[in-house]
Amino acid sequence: MARTKKGRKLDGWIILDKPQGITSTQALNKVKRALDAQKAGHAGTLDPLATGILPLAFGSATKTVPYVMDATKIYHFTIRFGEARDTDDAEGEVVETSAARPTNEQIEAALPQFRGLIMQVPPVFSALKVAGERAYDMARDGRPPELPPRPAQIDRFELIGRPDADHAAFEVQSGKGVYMRALARDLARACGTVGHIAVLRRLRVGPFTEAMAVPLDIFLDEAHTPATLSEFLRPLSTALDDIPALALNAAEFLALSQGQAISLVDLMGKIPEEANPDEGLVRILAAGRTAALARLSDGWLKPERMF
Repeated sequence: MARTKKGRKLDGWIILDKPQGITSTQALNKVKRALDAQKAGHAGTLDPLATGILPLAFGSATKTVPYVMDATKIYHFTIRFGEARDTDDAEGEVVETSAARPTNEQIEAALPQFRGLIMQVPPVFSALKVAGERAYDMARDGRPPELPPRPAQIDRFELIGRPDADHAAFEVQSGKGVYMRALARDLARACGTVGHIAVLRRLRVGPFTEAMAVPLDIFLDEAHTPATLSEFLRPLSTALDDIPALALNAAEFLALSQGQAISLVDLMGKIPEEANPDEGLVRILAAGRTAALARLSDGWLKPERMF
């Protein structure tokens, strides 16, 4: 006999404001338990030190997690100059010190080399796998791995505050897979010193913003029931709001749902101007609701994900 899944079947997103001191998985499990939900996942890990936007997907929304993880993200972080730490953040052990403190002019002069598409060496304390092992497990065992540099897209990197000589605050807008800890580490080196992240907060993930965020304390309050907490659940389609929308009629959507590609010639006048004709993603609307994702490729509209 097939076992019945525990919990309620929920579909949608909770935009959590993750507090400091717990992992993203721990935060997810607490919310999942509070909602008595069957299936859940998160889009984009935040380190225990970090706070801010942690999108949590429930049920069918888990199918859209990869598209959220690909979305633009905005962070604020503060560098503490003068101390390098093994984790590249305040939770690690000090491994090097420097008496040098960069001026604002030195910081501004170093920033341009970290904008655009750069190559970045991830922190050794990361979840990347090396020969089947997690890098952070190897580092904890005293076997820190040599990680190769990876492409990282930095759309914006600005100095936004200088409370004192030891600290500097920054705003970063980036793409997928960019490590803020590595960015802080490398900027400090470029300024002739060492440093680590003292404070880190994520302000945005794709269409999800701080204005949508719900504090974890609400889900830990026993006065709330799973039913009342469900009011914070946002529709699955919310995750796709920043993807250009293309409305199809019933016949066109039927063809797409059966795996057929549709010629873009037949869709002239319907294709949104902001859609990229070269492998761009569009959100398919059918009968007024988000029903699928499709890709513009080689003159065709090709189905990618049906909801």
